[in-house]
Amino acid sequence: MGDVLGDLLPLAVGVAISPIPIVAAILMILSAEAGSASRGFAAGWVAGIAAVTVVVTLLAGPLGGSADREPSAAGAWLKILLGILLLALAVVQWRERNDKEIPGWMRAVDELTVVRAAELGAVLSAVNPKNLLLCLSAGVVIGSSGTALGGQFVAIVVFTLLAASTVLAVIFGYTLRADRLRGPLQRLRTMLQDNNHIVLAIILVLMGTVVLGKGIGGL
Repeated sequence: MGDVLGDLLPLAVGVAISPIPIVAAILMILSAEAGSASRGFAAGWVAGIAAVTVVVTLLAGPLGGSADREPSAAGAWLKILLGILLLALAVVQWRERNDKEIPGWMRAVDELTVVRAAELGAVLSAVNPKNLLLCLSAGVVIGSSGTALGGQFVAIVVFTLLAASTVLAVIFGYTLRADRLRGPLQRLRTMLQDNNHIVLAIILVLMGTVVLGKGIGGL
């Protein structure tokens, strides 16, 4: 179990420090519908991460072994493939590092209802290519580990909470200390928007290297 959580930690950190959802959370708490929209976004963000991780964990189960033997080579090769995809996506992000254009959905945040905000949170966590690959990698780690069902449940919960921690911290922190956090959050939003692709590229290189290394080590 300890080894599984150790493998999940860098993947969860990779999801947690994603610039786009943090910027989205900041935009929502500074919008006209700050309360309902931001809470809806947080719910969708958590649900999306959990859903992908659970599904992949179930699918990856046959790739693992029982609790008393090592995961199969198929699980290792899948990790290698995911690591390569993460590194390829890092190259794409780096090539787009000079693109400063703000996505249309960011400009429309003021008009989001709680339901639309929840849908946006789910899409950014479960469909966004970078987060999707990290959640897929986490599901493969858990499902192919041979850990008992109870241990897998704990691993999914821990991964989900860690992966969602920054978005939840921004939203609930602002709820408690709105006046003091408005200025710093405005500056953080600007910094993340200006350097979005660079930050993503760095994260993807680190996560891709970790997943690829785990896969090679499992052969």
